Amino acid sequence: MPLDQLDVGTNQVGSEKEMSFLEHLEELRWHIFRSVVAVAIIGIITFIAKDFVFGTIVLGPTKPDFISYKVICNILQSLPFEANCLTPPEFNFITPVFGEPFILHIKVSVVLGLIFSFPYLFWEFWRFISPGLYESERKAARGVVFICSFLFLSGVLFGYYVIAPFAVTFLMSYELPGLVQASPSYSSYVNYLTLFTGPAGLVFQLPVVVYFLSKVGLLTPAFMRTYRRHAIVGILLLAATITPPDVMTQFLIGVPLYFLYEISIVICQRVTSQAKV
Repeated sequence: MPLDQLDVGTNQVGSEKEMSFLEHLEELRWHIFRSVVAVAIIGIITFIAKDFVFGTIVLGPTKPDFISYKVICNILQSLPFEANCLTPPEFNFITPVFGEPFILHIKVSVVLGLIFSFPYLFWEFWRFISPGLYESERKAARGVVFICSFLFLSGVLFGYYVIAPFAVTFLMSYELPGLVQASPSYSSYVNYLTLFTGPAGLVFQLPVVVYFLSKVGLLTPAFMRTYRRHAIVGILLLAATITPPDVMTQFLIGVPLYFLYEISIVICQRVTSQAKV
């Protein structure tokens, strides 16, 4: 593209003047500052609401009256054959490290601050990069903040309400010879709960990634259909990586990922068809 056309296109983006490198850094600094403040505010709120956060949210999958166990039990009881309800074993947490409860309290507040403020964080990210896009590119990405936020929170909720109950029950019920009773540390439980939820939220961004790769011509529906079998193997490997070695849990994360892949093929097809028009 000629330089004069490039200048015209740049001036058309948001009708904003060109910024120097230092001005870009200053703008980025304020975006990061506002994002950190948002995470800190939500983190402080969750830190204050300690009883609700730990008693209801964090320890939810360890309680027999957790909603997921009730739903699964109702489904199993409706089957024509007899099946036992899924119930978590009794938990006896320990805190072997001095000061671990306080450190864990701060860690959980930060993690929840990041999760709950994700829509705002992504909005700040979008505000920073959108002035550098052409008007057509902005229109193509319209609604991206809402879509990415919805997919991320959906993935987190899926990990919390679906993956976590099965994973927690499997890991706590697994026995070894000579092991009388498992007493995991509180910190290890929180780490695994974070592993079940956070990565699921990121993995659910697959349709958005496919959309933009298709938009720039790096991905085609024919390519995705041709390598569908390879994608299934990759999905199984990914499910095995972010879940415990439990077939049921891997199945629960693998099936939604496969549906997301099929949805991504449809999205790629639509983007490619629009580009040809």
